[in-house]
Amino acid sequence: MSSAIELSGYVQTKNRRALEELRAHRRKMLVDLQSITGISPAKSVEAVQDEIAAIEAGLQELKPPPGTVPENEWQ
Repeated sequence: MSSAIELSGYVQTKNRRALEELRAHRRKMLVDLQSITGISPAKSVEAVQDEIAAIEAGLQELKPPPGTVPENEWQ
């Protein structure tokens, strides 16, 4: 994943907005890949799903402890 270093940097600097934007971009890529016909994008779909999982794990690391921030403000 070329964005592994980028992802790590976002987590280290607690850049939640960048992680959320990266996740949104990967989700759009996944939808686009899944709509492709005529070829099998299975490996690309798997790679994007792995990236989304890594991004979500990074966001979990940034999640504040329970009770410190109202849940609706975190989402």
